[in-house]
Amino acid sequence: MNLEKLLSEAFSEDLGVAGDITTKTIFTQNPPAKAVIRAKESGVLSGAKLIKPAFHFLDKNCGVSVLKSDGELLENGTVVAEIEGNIHTILAAERTILNLLQRLSGIATATQTLAKKIAHTNAKLIDTRKTTPTLRFLEKEAVLHGGGSNHRFGLFDMILIKDTHVAAVGGPDKAVILARENAKKLGISAKIEVEVQNIEEFEKALSTNPDRIMLDNMSIADMNIAVLKRNSAAPLVELEASGGINENTIAEIAETGVDFISVGALTHSVKSLDIHLKIL
Repeated sequence: MNLEKLLSEAFSEDLGVAGDITTKTIFTQNPPAKAVIRAKESGVLSGAKLIKPAFHFLDKNCGVSVLKSDGELLENGTVVAEIEGNIHTILAAERTILNLLQRLSGIATATQTLAKKIAHTNAKLIDTRKTTPTLRFLEKEAVLHGGGSNHRFGLFDMILIKDTHVAAVGGPDKAVILARENAKKLGISAKIEVEVQNIEEFEKALSTNPDRIMLDNMSIADMNIAVLKRNSAAPLVELEASGGINENTIAEIAETGVDFISVGALTHSVKSLDIHLKIL
């Protein structure tokens, strides 16, 4: 979804046909007003690029000065943007832009917190497809703003063989071989990743030399074994750790030598950053 379409649907959802009837009935003359968007807690900003388009979507004459950039650190009280326009526009846009800023900045902040914990290793923190429908392009960008990296965007840009696929065909090795053979027949050029749950499955997957193997919910001991086996037998195969990873476990997992650590919680259950709009 592009930004224009997203804003159109977001404002349509909030304003309906009648618009902001509260503001209309209180400010019948639609007087000029000034406002600031300000952080109420520290974190990493994401969504700054949406501020001006959001206000201009409702009124192109609205004056918007964005003072901070995506990826910048915010402190409690930091002014992110200054707005000058009529009161109807400012209050009609308020909740939509704040919802986006708060969620995206929450994702960027959570990403930075985890990324810092593995900065002493070569492992990269990556996201998943566990995103809000229609907001994936913004939520994955927020991960980048927080210092993380992106996994595949959707089902169309990487072959990722999950446990359900593996169970259906009788093993990770069989699944990789099938995917590789049929991708060639179908003219599909994409990396192949396969999920495994234990060392036995890992060894089968490794024998087929996929681009990446996902170590799902495996113990630290088994991850260490997997890294050693990979380094010895197929050093070009990437390893990705996944499954219930949090602040308390991520560093030890990264220290095993895996290449990637995917954390769905970055986008599916993140706490929004407290950001508000204040009329001056």
